[in-house]
Amino acid sequence: MLHPDSLEAYRQMTPGERLQLTLEMISENTPYLFLGTPEQVERKFELLRRENDERNRAMLEGLARTRKGT
Repeated sequence: MLHPDSLEAYRQMTPGERLQLTLEMISENTPYLFLGTPEQVERKFELLRRENDERNRAMLEGLARTRKGT
């Protein structure tokens, strides 16, 4: 969980500033995805796929509930 001061700082950023921060974090951390044995790297990417699939499923379920209510 982020500190309330950090959350407030993010809220006050422009969309462009938040995007720049996101891109910097991606650039800095991407190399670490490829560290380790091929099996470790594959496990990292499998975890990312599972997490993305779960988020997508939750969004689709939310959209389906919204459509039922209209």
